[in-house]
Amino acid sequence: MDGILRCARYAFSPNKLHLCGPDANREVFSYIREGVSDPGLEKILSAFHTMYPYLRHIAEANKIRDPFDDQVVEAYWIGNNLLETVDKKVFYRHIIDGQKIKKRVNSVEFNQITDKIRSGAVPHHSFHVFTIWKTKKDYDSEHRIEDIDNCRISWGIIEKIDGPFIFVKTKPLLYIKDKLILGLPIVKKINRVFTTDYDIERLQINDIISIHWGMPCETITPTQMAMLEKYTLRHIQFANLGL
Repeated sequence: MDGILRCARYAFSPNKLHLCGPDANREVFSYIREGVSDPGLEKILSAFHTMYPYLRHIAEANKIRDPFDDQVVEAYWIGNNLLETVDKKVFYRHIIDGQKIKKRVNSVEFNQITDKIRSGAVPHHSFHVFTIWKTKKDYDSEHRIEDIDNCRISWGIIEKIDGPFIFVKTKPLLYIKDKLILGLPIVKKINRVFTTDYDIERLQINDIISIHWGMPCETITPTQMAMLEKYTLRHIQFANLGL
């Protein structure tokens, strides 16, 4: 599976919910279902105005020509060592130029964002979810916390498979005493949406999967799970500094 198709698996669910990218969920789903990619899919994913600038930024920082290189895609959605090579000043410029953040937040919030970059925040999807997409005013209701939990890339260990449904043990995002935390593991039921020959259709008990907006994206290794948890916890910690 190439980087473009892998990226499509993560991008599909928010696109289907009209939260990110062009109105192209049917086209994206067709590519995923067929298990193929071409310049048409690359063009669609390049129109995701939040995701694509992050991919381009990570690629450029690591002197990688293709923003959809598999390692770049993994860095943004799951996390890997490419994130640690991104210069803080370059990341700062990305937030201003690539994400147009000054048009979206007030001066206090902007200063909090730049402080987090200086302290070690990196261009991982969890940074955007916890620090830019949502701020303190969004943490006041259970419904909004559920949205944030759905938007971050979570992970789960499969305990049961029942037709189109998967039951996974996963750590939920909670908001307790004015702080975000990952709670104790719970069992969550999710729906297998994709019907392809890729390994998501060959899932087995104890496999680990990544999840985005309630949909399984791919199977991941224990090492990838640890990396995803590492960056998720890092950016939860930074988010809590502004609460």
